[in-house]
Amino acid sequence: MTGRVTYSKSGATAFVLFDRPEARNAITWDMYEQLGAACRAISADRDVRVAVFRGAGGSFAAGTDIAQFLEFTGGESGIAYERQIEASIELIERIPKPVIAIVEGNCVGGGLMIATACDLRIATPNARFGVPIARTLGNCLSPRNVSRLLQHFGPARAKRMLLFAELIGAKDAESCGFLARIVESSELETVSGELCTRIAAQAPITMMAAKEMIRRIGTAILPDCDDLIRTVYGSADFQEGVQAFVTKRPPQWHGE
Repeated sequence: MTGRVTYSKSGATAFVLFDRPEARNAITWDMYEQLGAACRAISADRDVRVAVFRGAGGSFAAGTDIAQFLEFTGGESGIAYERQIEASIELIERIPKPVIAIVEGNCVGGGLMIATACDLRIATPNARFGVPIARTLGNCLSPRNVSRLLQHFGPARAKRMLLFAELIGAKDAESCGFLARIVESSELETVSGELCTRIAAQAPITMMAAKEMIRRIGTAILPDCDDLIRTVYGSADFQEGVQAFVTKRPPQWHGE
């Protein structure tokens, strides 16, 4: 597997790029580690006032690389995976500076979770958002990731994503407040640059405190759902979903 997450900086703005365009930026274990390193670098750099996350090649991120799930051996593998992903997403939320996501094309699965952890999102008209695992893989999300979907999209849209495997478009995402702006590809650099300039001029400690308060409130009432995660990742349906995905055939679900 190839791909990387690159970190760079220009003035007060940090840039994180998901760079695996041949796989729509599907994220490998190494890329998750690189993402974590980038988040820690942004958090530690006092000169950085704002960060921008973006995908290469016209897609934001298509979630975790599914081929890696072939290594899973049962329910406990699912528990470990969800905790690993949650740790990566939480690192983004804990960055004490505003984070902007620039979304083009597919923003699904783990990629959508990364976008929800950012503070502001702008997208092109062709952007699509969702978690189509009921159709494609047969796994599940952690309770915190379900909470993120509910907070950003509301119960009705979250159910469309999780129960019906729908991908919603940019207009729908904008209507519920998930997107701050929809802009043409040719305008992305200008609009994101203007946002970064405005944010960099604002009080950093105030923004840090607001971000952390929102994060703490969002985690205050999370239930323990390890039993559900074990059931899903330990199922024959999940094994079937992974095999079907990597061999490019429709899965056959049996509910067991």
